[in-house]
Amino acid sequence: MDAIEGGGRRCGFGMPGCRWAKRSGRGNGELMRAGRMLAQGDLKLIALALIGEQPRHGYDIIKMIEEKAAGFYAPSPGVVYPTLTYLEEIGHVVAQPEGTKKLYVITDDGRDYLAANRALADAVFDRLAAFGDTMRQQNGETTEGGELPPLLRAALDNLREVVVRQFVKDADNEAELVAILARAAGDLRKI
Repeated sequence: MDAIEGGGRRCGFGMPGCRWAKRSGRGNGELMRAGRMLAQGDLKLIALALIGEQPRHGYDIIKMIEEKAAGFYAPSPGVVYPTLTYLEEIGHVVAQPEGTKKLYVITDDGRDYLAANRALADAVFDRLAAFGDTMRQQNGETTEGGELPPLLRAALDNLREVVVRQFVKDADNEAELVAILARAAGDLRKI
């Protein structure tokens, strides 16, 4: 997957410095907006969650995140490998040499930290999946259930526009917007 920085201009969902991702092996090579996918600390948490499922190499983590975002986003190795080094330094993972690669294995401390933060990790994975679904729909692809009914699609478009407007108006309210959307997602899961 190719990625280019947005050059500091506003793009994506109104966020500065967005990333552009080209979906490899598909379509006509158009660049797709990826926006800022992961908030500070999210990559550490989901890398730990993925390693908690089974020991992984850095490349495996990149590919798993790309898969969860339906091929529309993948973190760069320049972000993933320092994150893994950090997780190792704080004792959440250990790196075992495996040829020229390192295999990362979760420690008991890492498992405890992950258990305490499981809801947040799940929310980040949900956000990646939702992003992939949105990008598939924008590309004319359908989700598992097919096309959304027009009224539901309009409601989601309205929600997105309101969130973008509020974020552009005051970028410091990002955490509050995320909390509101997470509560709405939780309410929807109860239906």
